[in-house]
Amino acid sequence: MTVNAMTINAMTINAMTINGGEHQMTRKILAAATAVAFLLAACSDDEEGGSSGTESTAAGTSATDAPETTAAEAENVRQVPDEYDTIQAAVDASAPGDLVLVGPGTYNEAVQVATDDLTIRGLDRNEVILDGNFELDNGIRVLGANHVAVENMTAMNYTKNGFFWTGVDGYRGSYLTAYRTGDYGVYAFDSINGQIDHIYAAGSPDAGVYIGECYPCNAVVSDVVSEYNGLGYSGTNSGGNLLIVNSTWRYNRAGIVPNSGSYELCYPERETTIVGNIVHGNNNGETPAIDVALLAMGNGIVVPGGVLNTIERNLVYDHDKGGISLVPFPEEDPNDAIPGEDEWTVSCEEAKQQMPVDPGDLVIWESMRNRVVGNVLEDNRHADLLVAAVTVDASTLGHCFADNTFTTSAPNNIETLAPCTADGVGVGSGDWADGKYDILSWLGEEHPPSVDWKTATLPELQPQENMPDAATAPARPANDVPMQVDLASIVVPTKPAG
Repeated sequence: MTVNAMTINAMTINAMTINGGEHQMTRKILAAATAVAFLLAACSDDEEGGSSGTESTAAGTSATDAPETTAAEAENVRQVPDEYDTIQAAVDASAPGDLVLVGPGTYNEAVQVATDDLTIRGLDRNEVILDGNFELDNGIRVLGANHVAVENMTAMNYTKNGFFWTGVDGYRGSYLTAYRTGDYGVYAFDSINGQIDHIYAAGSPDAGVYIGECYPCNAVVSDVVSEYNGLGYSGTNSGGNLLIVNSTWRYNRAGIVPNSGSYELCYPERETTIVGNIVHGNNNGETPAIDVALLAMGNGIVVPGGVLNTIERNLVYDHDKGGISLVPFPEEDPNDAIPGEDEWTVSCEEAKQQMPVDPGDLVIWESMRNRVVGNVLEDNRHADLLVAAVTVDASTLGHCFADNTFTTSAPNNIETLAPCTADGVGVGSGDWADGKYDILSWLGEEHPPSVDWKTATLPELQPQENMPDAATAPARPANDVPMQVDLASIVVPTKPAG
């Protein structure tokens, strides 16, 4: 959460080093295999497949009527290392619409992308490895280039991020592994209209997956496993048609953490939808961690200062503090005053034009008007459901709770105190002082210090799911994102074995 993307230095580009003919045989094999694959795709009776598998022929159309992949269309494929020794060289030679197809190997590069509508794809997610050697900053950074998709590869040992989009309209990261990185794993900043799916992220001090500074973001995060990070997911000042669904967040300091703060623009965090996730065991004191991760430790889904979020049908268990915690965020040395509720609908673009107001030395972002419905919570040691405030009476925060399966809450009887109705917040009853949580004691707690990200103990990297048809699927830039999600069909996930 502490990265200021506007001040990151221009990345250093290192050419890939191939030792002693190491790839000579694989180059010949890959060249032959790729040529055969494109020939088969051109001659196939089936319709060409997309990145998520072959689609059925449209109703009323025979297979022979389907468009074929021609040799001319295949000319937009730039192969690494067969035609270009480095990914950067292939990217630099590409035009909008091209596919950079990367063969197995280890690439010691920091790739910078400035061309719109590219697709950069590995032939094998587990064998196409970008390695920063603890010296290079980002595996792939997409700087202001719209509709760039990065697919089916691994980035590790980068001092900043594995995969990074900043200042773009249209992005997609699919079937990516980010392992042992010095800031974030997969990171989208000041970017809209995006999709992050089929991700494995481990070993970042900040978040395995991050989307920040956008409203409306119009983005989907799906099918992620994020573990052994400071935070599983982090989203500072993001929201607005932002969906976090069908993913697993485990063994981090804290699980899912959308928060507000004036150290990035477009505050507050708002209107994030969190549905169908498994969130468990986020008490890990042996990870690298930024300060916010230390503060949030022991929580499953924690919303520091976020507003108008929807948290539904998640399975949340085994946390030392709270399962779902709606709490304030104290910001020291803020850059602006906290906007009022009448400004919550201001777009990010509009907000960037506003002049900041000096707020003094400290502001408290209260979490307000979040909706928590139909979640299953267990074994969250302080409380399954937790609400707290500093500057106002917690009863005035406007949260609502309904149909959750839980044992404990702070304050007690939270669904009676703050019920939900079809239209929003119901009229509750009861005593908000009964079982009230002392949030100031939380702020004073000590936690295990951060571990050096370069040496932190991580699970051994296991083979991850490959993108279907990586060798034959045509280029698919990120101009069809985000995917449609049927939220109503998502149910509470089944608890995994063990």
